[in-house]
Amino acid sequence: MFNPKYKSVYVFLGLLLLLGLVVVACSQEPETVEVTRVVEVEVPGEAETVEVQVEVTRVVEVMVEPETAVSTIPFADQWAASGHADASAEAFIHWNEDDPAEVPASCAKCHSTPGFLDFLGADGSAFGAVDASAPLGTTVECEACHNSVTVDLSSVVFPSGAEITGLGPEARCMQCHQGRASTVSVNDSIVNAGLDPAADLDTVSEDLGFTNIHYYAAAATQFGTWAMGGYEYEGQSYDSKFDHVEGYDTCVSCHDPHTLEVQFDECTACHTDARGPEDLVDIRMPGSLVDYDGDGDMSEGIYFEIEDMRAILYASMQAYATEVGGAGLVYDNSAYPYFFIDTDGNGEVSEGEAAFPNAFNAWTPRLAKAAYNYQASLKDPGRYAHGGKYMIQLIYDSIADLNGAIATPVDMEALHRIDHGHFAGSEEAFRHWDEDGAVPGSCSKCHSAAGLPLLATEGVSITQPTANGLNCATCHSNLETFELYVFDSVTFPSGATVSFGEGEQANTCINCHQGRSSTSSVNRATGDFGDDEIADGLRFQNIHYFAAGATLFGTEVQGAYEFAGNEYNGKNEHVGAFDDCTECHNSHALEVEVAECTDCHENVETAEDLQDIRVSEVDFDGDGDVTEGLAGEINTMAELLYTTMSDYAVGVGAAPIVYDSHSYPYFFNDAGEGYSTWTPTLLRAAYNYQYVQKDPGAFAHNGQYVIQVLYDTLSELGADVSAMTRPAVAVGE
Repeated sequence: MFNPKYKSVYVFLGLLLLLGLVVVACSQEPETVEVTRVVEVEVPGEAETVEVQVEVTRVVEVMVEPETAVSTIPFADQWAASGHADASAEAFIHWNEDDPAEVPASCAKCHSTPGFLDFLGADGSAFGAVDASAPLGTTVECEACHNSVTVDLSSVVFPSGAEITGLGPEARCMQCHQGRASTVSVNDSIVNAGLDPAADLDTVSEDLGFTNIHYYAAAATQFGTWAMGGYEYEGQSYDSKFDHVEGYDTCVSCHDPHTLEVQFDECTACHTDARGPEDLVDIRMPGSLVDYDGDGDMSEGIYFEIEDMRAILYASMQAYATEVGGAGLVYDNSAYPYFFIDTDGNGEVSEGEAAFPNAFNAWTPRLAKAAYNYQASLKDPGRYAHGGKYMIQLIYDSIADLNGAIATPVDMEALHRIDHGHFAGSEEAFRHWDEDGAVPGSCSKCHSAAGLPLLATEGVSITQPTANGLNCATCHSNLETFELYVFDSVTFPSGATVSFGEGEQANTCINCHQGRSSTSSVNRATGDFGDDEIADGLRFQNIHYFAAGATLFGTEVQGAYEFAGNEYNGKNEHVGAFDDCTECHNSHALEVEVAECTDCHENVETAEDLQDIRVSEVDFDGDGDVTEGLAGEINTMAELLYTTMSDYAVGVGAAPIVYDSHSYPYFFNDAGEGYSTWTPTLLRAAYNYQYVQKDPGAFAHNGQYVIQVLYDTLSELGADVSAMTRPAVAVGE
């Protein structure tokens, strides 16, 4: 109603509105949005500031020359039908009945356009924080993503405090689609309740509550352990960013940035069986060759593996809540705070139970961690595509942790946490360089996803980004036809060049499965030192892991230490149809094709039975047993080598030597320090001992070559080998 007292105020506001109309007329009809705002005006002669509600017009500038201005906003229709534009959605009206009716600063970044602009600093404030609550009535509008700040936005800070840099346009999406909690948040909630996250696992506290990751935390799922969006258990390692394939590994390359829908047509180039977006849940990549949920179905999509494992976790949480917390637990996906007391004890959400006053209140640190991961695995509907294996690891570890406190633990023998080696992105072979931020050129050929393709195409190895295991494009040059990168021959650390044949698939394998040292490496290290001289300059030489190719080719590549003057077997030919890597091993699962072995080795039924295979009646290790497998012969000689090394070290005045296969640098003195009192003789012996330990299939790859090496090493150390027999060099070698 008009108030004459404030006539001057209305005149002033009228002038403002007139000026707004002039701006509109001169801007070739830019987009306008009408927003009711409260304007504070000082009235001359009055002691107080008067608040007057008026409708003002906000004009969004179109940053183009007048002659090139467009009459319509690009992609407006697509955006208008998306979740970002749904003004009736809970995400934008949740605060309508609050007092004051506004979007609080803690929520405004993602639930209003003014809040996001405030966070960016596009409104003149500091970047990275929301300074004020936001008015109701906006959604995620054009200017939220299209402004002068987002053009250069290339990083995101997750709730854990981790910052991911070097991003492209997806950095805009990830500011909100990251969740609101992390491992750090859960631990902080436990500490704030006066409990120790590690020591007070089963202590019920009324001060401890449920920590919610929030909704659509796709970026946290995708970036895995780099973001720590899930609850990661102490002592466990986790997958990092799921890379998918080049060109389709960001938010905006997989989703239409305006409709938000998955760009399904792009998926069908590789996933040819998919007929519609609903089929995406059935996708299972060739690198997923374990039965994660233990149901025996190895063809179902990763989506279903996660669903089944979550069901197991839920049952474990309910058992734990009753047994340890003394209260039944039920979950409702659509009712805050999601976890409620099971008042009637039927294990399901009954009428009236999913109400805030009935919120579950018997939390312990152990249950809080599991519940957080349970929720995290639900609130990202694209979890199976964004980072399914990370989710599986979180759920698996939650089940395992609860098992430590419930009367009937879940039998986890059939469950699987990680994949076979090439695709086990959580393991040390790929996570070793996370703190460094990149895999150096000396390691990237085998420990990054892009290293081998670069070697194949350019013949060089350089520093590469850390990887979440190998991926399809590591070995396949074309992901539609699945052609492999071609290697006609491969050079080993000794400098020798060998081949399974021009263009043979197995040549790809031995680029990495060749070790990193050789006879020549050890000789260079020992130099001119006397054989039994303790030399300060000597350091252990490590063959590295799974040098199957070096074992297979024997003396042709001299991967083991070969003593001068002795002859050794060359390549183990085995039999014609089974004499290279891909003929004996599954190319993706890496496991031995045991069924193929049974045609000749009738007693072989399992992979373990392979160690019982014996192709000679000679008692090589001298223990009198001519029925044990070749693996047994090697193990006996290796055990003797270890004790002989210990005796030798003491005999020459060196420190006692201790071996630990899991801890670098593997050899230690009895005080647990890295071994340093090497002699050339001891170093050669240690190298060969490690060689045998790090090729678990040595008995099959070239067993008699390995026995020759062990026999000669024992002889050099002065061991009694009179009862042993050194295998004769194979004819033609």
